[in-house]
Formats: sequence, C-alpha cells, structure tokens
Amino acid sequence: MKGWQTLQIKENFEIKNLTSFKCGGTVKKVFYPESIDEFVQVLQEEPSAQVFGNLSNTLVSSDGFDGSLILTTHLNKITIENDTVVAECGVKGPKLSQEVCDKGLSGLEFMIAFPGSIGGEVFMNAGAHGQSVSDTLVEAVCYDKENGLVTLLKEQLEFSYRTSVCQKRDLVVLSAKFKLIPAEKDCITAKMQENLNFRKAKQPSLVLPNCGSVFRNPQGDSAGRLLESVGAKTFSFGDAKVWENHANFIINGKNGTSLDILELIFKMYSEVKKKYNIELRPEMRFLGDKNNREVEICKLLKIK
Repeated sequence: MKGWQTLQIKENFEIKNLTSFKCGGTVKKVFYPESIDEFVQVLQEEPSAQVFGNLSNTLVSSDGFDGSLILTTHLNKITIENDTVVAECGVKGPKLSQEVCDKGLSGLEFMIAFPGSIGGEVFMNAGAHGQSVSDTLVEAVCYDKENGLVTLLKEQLEFSYRTSVCQKRDLVVLSAKFKLIPAEKDCITAKMQENLNFRKAKQPSLVLPNCGSVFRNPQGDSAGRLLESVGAKTFSFGDAKVWENHANFIINGKNGTSLDILELIFKMYSEVKKKYNIELRPEMRFLGDKNNREVEICKLLKIK
C-alpha cells in the first residue's frame, strides 16, 4: 500500500475465531486501517473491498472470501467534551457505554450488553430496553463510494426500527457524535446492570457461538413468540441448533458450517410463514463466497 508502511495487512487469513458464530473460512486479504484517512485510501485502492466491524452480526462463509476485507476494529478513538461524545466506528458498544457512565452521562446504557461496535450499531439503529442509537445521535461521518466522506445529521440518516439510510445507500459509518444527558452515576450504573442481568437471563452467553437475535420483530409481534409457537426450539441442522431457552437464537457447534446455519434459518422462516403467512426478516449480514444453495437461501431471505 503506497505511503502506508505501518498499515496492518493480513493475507490468507483464517477468520473463524474473529466471528461471533465461530464460523468462516480463509479471507484472501484483510486490512486494518487505524485512521479515517487510512480507511479512505484503502477503499480507494481496493474499491471492491467489503467493510465490516467486529463481525458480531455477520455469518461468514465456510468457503471463505476470495477478496479483500476491511475491518474497522482499530478505528477506536473516543472523545468526550461536556455532554457531547464522538466515537469512531470500531469502538465496541460496551466500552463506550462504560466510558460515558464514568463521566456521568446517560443515554447509552443499552450498549453495555451489545457485542457490536458503533459503526454497525448506527448502521442498523441498534436499540434495547427503551433506548436506541437514534435517541441521542447528532450526526455521523460516513463514507459514500460516489461522494467520499459525508457528514449526515440525524434527520438525514432516516432512522426507523433497526434501519437507517446507510443500509439503503450502502454507506459506511466511520464515526458518530452523540449528545447525552447528565445523570447520577449510580442511576446509570444500576440501569446498565439491569440490562446485563436481562441479557444473562434471556440471551445466550457469548461463550456459546451465536450472532444475537436471528430475526427482527415483525410490527406488533415478537419473532421469538412466533418461532416458539411453531416448535423452533427443537430445530437443528448439521451442527447448528436453536437455543433451548429462546427460539430466536441459533447456537453453532464446533463443526457447524455457514450452510448449516442458513438451512436452519430457512427452516425457522418457512415454518412461521407456513403457519402465519408472516415473512420474518433476518438481522444478520453474510460475508464471503456462497455455494449454490447459500445463494438460493440468501435470495429468498433477503440476506445481503
């Protein structure tokens, strides 16, 4: 890479252990930019590179990816000035939640229990426990392949349930600015602990390879309720199975492949559609080279 002798690049990289699902093959080339300038140059020189954060909401192909991947995990600077917080896209949600708590700032307590990073959380307008990214976000710096770096105000991001304009326009979120609310640190800490307790009781530990909720909740209903009513807790495929404690989570075994997981997701989707004529929409993204069956399933489920 011209002029970037310090840029970290890995070739023929086994990515499996970086993913929440503990699934994935060999990626031809992985870039780790450490600044927004480095990110822009990498994408300009490798325009077909795929951009991801910490792969917490991503199913990676067991066949790997014969292309270039940019991981934003090293873009992890946080700046806090009074009640305004700027975080780069690679900052992990729990870290930012704890940092602002230490400053007596409220509004990001929900992030304490999220494994994802800020870029992905803004991209999908992540939320839980009555809070969401769109509540406190002021603006985001994004990369647009046609226009380069652009700064979008909250209203321009077109936030709605689990979505933003970033998905429609294929924008990469590089940093986000939040305006938070000063509050008693004890109250913030108590709310964070409540959120952690909820996750522990209702969601599988990250020690168990999983990618969080499989499907978004349809309007006015719960994906977990619909799946449980069709017996999804008993479903499995290959070495992947639905978690016995909540029907909207998949646990991957030691030898589970991306196809095992996709087949299981399709079975869950199909049973709900057959009984209720409701088409559940998966939350995760797919990265890598698909075989013919994976192409077919991703097309049917609208997984990008």
